[in-house]
Amino acid sequence: MTVDDLAKLIRTVPDFPKKGILFKDITPLLADAAALRATIAHLAERAATRKPDVVAAIESRGFVFGSAVATSLGVGFVPVRKPGKLPWRSRRVTYALEYGSDALEMHEDAVAPGARVLVVDDLLATGGTAGAAVELVRSAGAEVVGCAFVIELGFLSGRARLAPLAVDSLIAFA
Repeated sequence: MTVDDLAKLIRTVPDFPKKGILFKDITPLLADAAALRATIAHLAERAATRKPDVVAAIESRGFVFGSAVATSLGVGFVPVRKPGKLPWRSRRVTYALEYGSDALEMHEDAVAPGARVLVVDDLLATGGTAGAAVELVRSAGAEVVGCAFVIELGFLSGRARLAPLAVDSLIAFA
């Protein structure tokens, strides 16, 4: 399946979660076994060139893709979660939202200093969440070798926020 085939499975839902937003829904892609398999294969193929030691994926849809990419590459998987969801001592990074703030956490011992980490999520929008995950990984002394996304909303300039990191996205909406 080509990336163009995958893009056709992304459903646009107007006015979700609030009026004026065109939400990109990946559930039709997830429901199609061949499409899901192809998405993971495309992500893993691109990620392999970065030679990560571990994949860190962002809650929750990032887990679907990140764990599968890690398995495909034969590397470890690290969950990056919202506050209070991890059972062990954690690092936390707080980041700004349009109105307010949010935070992400990762276990203190999730990545070793010097480890090569690929950050994975389903969607790159403004880059705030991915940027926080990058900061979290770096705070542990690891190297972020790139970021990978299924969808990129180019008009929100998230790629620029992550620069100079390598950013791979399968499907871009301008």
